[in-house]
Amino acid sequence: MKQATWMASAMMLGVTVLGVTLLAPAARAEVVKLSGELKGSNEVPPNNSSGSGKAEATYDTDTKTLTYTVTYDGLTGPAMGAHFHGPSEAGKNAGIALPFKSTQSPIQGTATLTDTQAADLLGGKWYANIHTAANPGGELRGQMAK
Repeated sequence: MKQATWMASAMMLGVTVLGVTLLAPAARAEVVKLSGELKGSNEVPPNNSSGSGKAEATYDTDTKTLTYTVTYDGLTGPAMGAHFHGPSEAGKNAGIALPFKSTQSPIQGTATLTDTQAADLLGGKWYANIHTAANPGGELRGQMAK
């Protein structure tokens, strides 16, 4: 009888562990918050723009979706281009990684990233950049960081 009770208890424990294992996600999904302060002094080379702004984003590691909002004001003229650039650390330039659909503040959007893009973004190697006619290489820049 003791052995039958022990076997029943062991089976119940096994079923419970199996159930928890099957219900648990394979990897822990996470929503990562990132931001960057947009300033002319962050540009390479720096400029003396009195404009300022902020890039705020979330990245969902499960869906691989980046959701972002970029705001700015005080530019020398209308924004002629706006994008995320990368991969590059602060103090260096890189090509366009993700163009924005609009240049008007607030810029809002979503994108599904590749694994490489996500690794670069989460590694701090993307920056938001706003371009104007007076500063075609970039008037405001902000490195994205957690």
